[in-house]
Amino acid sequence: MKMKNTVEESIISQSLSIGESIARSIDMKTYKRFLGNPEKNNYYWAIRSYLSDAKDKTGALYMYTMEINNPSVARAMVVGQPVNEEQSDDYPIGEICLIPKKFVREAFFQGTPFVTDFVEDSKYGTYLTVGVPIKDEAEQVIGYLGIDLSASSLDNIKKDILENNILLFIFNGALIIITITSFFLIQRWYQKELAKEVDETEDTYQTEIKSLITSVSSLRHDFTNHIQVLYGFLQLREAEQARQYVEALSKEVQTLESIKLDINHPGLAILLQTKKLAAQNNQIDMSFTVAQSSFDYIKTIDLIKILSNLIDNAIDATIVLPEEQRKIVVDCTVDFKKYIFQITNTGPKISPNTPIFEQGYSTKREEKDKVHGQGLFIVKSIVEKYDGQISLYSKNDSETVAYVEIPLKF
Repeated sequence: MKMKNTVEESIISQSLSIGESIARSIDMKTYKRFLGNPEKNNYYWAIRSYLSDAKDKTGALYMYTMEINNPSVARAMVVGQPVNEEQSDDYPIGEICLIPKKFVREAFFQGTPFVTDFVEDSKYGTYLTVGVPIKDEAEQVIGYLGIDLSASSLDNIKKDILENNILLFIFNGALIIITITSFFLIQRWYQKELAKEVDETEDTYQTEIKSLITSVSSLRHDFTNHIQVLYGFLQLREAEQARQYVEALSKEVQTLESIKLDINHPGLAILLQTKKLAAQNNQIDMSFTVAQSSFDYIKTIDLIKILSNLIDNAIDATIVLPEEQRKIVVDCTVDFKKYIFQITNTGPKISPNTPIFEQGYSTKREEKDKVHGQGLFIVKSIVEKYDGQISLYSKNDSETVAYVEIPLKF
């Protein structure tokens, strides 16, 4: 009996440790956004997917987040289960948990971990619940992580251990090492993936910032030359020529003012301002139509990669034309089902059978230390990741359209 209790305590202790690690790894921003609007939105599905993955890896009966905002009742908010396509109302938000009141009260007033006795539940079976507080960046408890351990699973483990008494200590040690190692491997993998995304984001923004700095430096250099010319006219007392020159400069200033964009998405605003400056430096007429949307259903890094590559391609295609024919129109719109990004530019016609989306294909001349043919391949990969569609075609002999649709997944 004593050995059985020791085994059970060991398993529960491990579950508490694992629960604390999982609770710390929950994306706080995403979970807070869900709590601000507790519906089955994108934030809900992100947390649910994470908990479902954690449940499968730990072997728990159920894993879920709880809201404990009074000393009497705990409510399940997000249950870590795969999506049930046949039932849209599976695991409703706010369902009351069968956690004894004394443990709910302890969690509400003390904000500490707890382990319940076994609960008999006609719907979910016999189990005990391990509860671990979920804390935000300020160490404030914003909810609880619940891990249900089935009585049958615990009994099977205890039975196996008792039947193999000689290997008891080896088993316990191996179980602890495997559990901890598995968790840290998963955590390490997650950190690497996160670091990879951060590096990609940094590289993309550094490229755009360098482009912006180059464009601003070019404008500054041009204006320095303009001041010198204007000073020369005044030195020669050529007042009329100086006046005409100032009028021309004022038009350039008005063009700079037009670069200011009223866009809700900060990353998109920076990108389009950068491309507008680049277009202006190449004497390209570039205009925008951008919906008043935060574009929340696509990662910022992916949005930037899509538009940056497509606009760069449009600039490269347009710049070969005479100045008066250079034109690019960028449209970023949204309806209740999808995002639509369309870039239209003047330039050479694209042949129907051109393998434009194949990796390595490029119409640019080979340059030393430069790799071409990656942009459209990258864009296509990102669009497909969101189950979207992309097409690139010529409307006539002098106009090309890049069209992207990203479906909204609620």
